[in-house]
Amino acid sequence: MTRILSFSAEESFATDLERLMEDAGYKNRSMFLRDASIHYAESKRRGDLERMDSGLNIEGTLVIYYQHESENKLIKLRHSPELEVHSYHHNCLHESHTCVDTMQVKAQVGPLRTIVANLNQTKGVDRVGFTLAPDRSEGCC
Repeated sequence: MTRILSFSAEESFATDLERLMEDAGYKNRSMFLRDASIHYAESKRRGDLERMDSGLNIEGTLVIYYQHESENKLIKLRHSPELEVHSYHHNCLHESHTCVDTMQVKAQVGPLRTIVANLNQTKGVDRVGFTLAPDRSEGCC
């Protein structure tokens, strides 16, 4: 069931909102505001990886872009005792001449922070990102 919500906004905000929505690829203002609100509230509540409590257990997706010759340096990561890898996927992106590994992982914040920092300092690793999974107490799975 849907429910209609409305609010007032200054003209400049309304214009910026339309631009932000389009820039993010949304065609539906309601979906954009829903997703933005959820993301904002969760980031305020939990913070980002750099500001979270080091002992907190989290799950999410680790994405690593790198040059193929660096792959042997990343193999140990999948078997690290500090990182529980739920799934792993490797792909070669031919247009950008880049490899990408995605891993759905569970880890404590502190060790994960160290892993990301070390990966960013690894020769041949181009970019590392971590997307935190939503924190729900019920639902799917």
